[in-house]
Amino acid sequence: MEKPEKRGVIDTWLDKHHSLYTAATRHDFVISILDGSVDLSSFKTWLGQDYLFVREFAPFVANVLIRAGKESGETSDMEVVLGGLASLNDEIEWFKSEGSKWGVDFSTVVAQKANKEYRRFLEGLMSSEVEYGVVMTAFWAIEAVYQESFAHCLENGNKTPGELTGACNRWGNDGFRQYCSSVKNIAERCLENASGEALVEAEDVLVRVLEHEVAFWEMSRGGQ
Repeated sequence: MEKPEKRGVIDTWLDKHHSLYTAATRHDFVISILDGSVDLSSFKTWLGQDYLFVREFAPFVANVLIRAGKESGETSDMEVVLGGLASLNDEIEWFKSEGSKWGVDFSTVVAQKANKEYRRFLEGLMSSEVEYGVVMTAFWAIEAVYQESFAHCLENGNKTPGELTGACNRWGNDGFRQYCSSVKNIAERCLENASGEALVEAEDVLVRVLEHEVAFWEMSRGGQ
């Protein structure tokens, strides 16, 4: 029987910002996939915008990998992040395949405001002035929102359209859940020894990731 995860600093923050975390992981866009009412044009908008985001996310993860190798003191950190970076190649190929299937020409997709702002936020996190624990907190949050959101669409009783189950399985599968758990453990270990200033910054970064995720879902439904 799998042991329950130890509750740490991040869980305390998630309790504190519960409504925002729920807004990010149970957004109306996600619920519309779950109950089968999703507007497929919204899904195609999300597909194009997320493809652009992932191409910018890859350099961020590469930067996290470098930080893990130089600053963590734990060889396992580098292995966990390297696994995530390697999977992004498959993810980009998946987006290309889906784009072809849905008739989305990524070469014509223009990044919308929410996408640009999220990517600008990622660029800021790549500064060497941002502490490793803060970066790992953001990295976990970015991955975890998708894992929990799409796993929700696979729960018993779902009415997720068959043509969208591939997307849900990509992030909602148990292997990705375990990967997110490993990233969270790294972040928690760093936060246990972090200064008060770093803890404040890490909490702020967590909140900002959740806000960007909500904005990204909104963008997919026709917002900016």
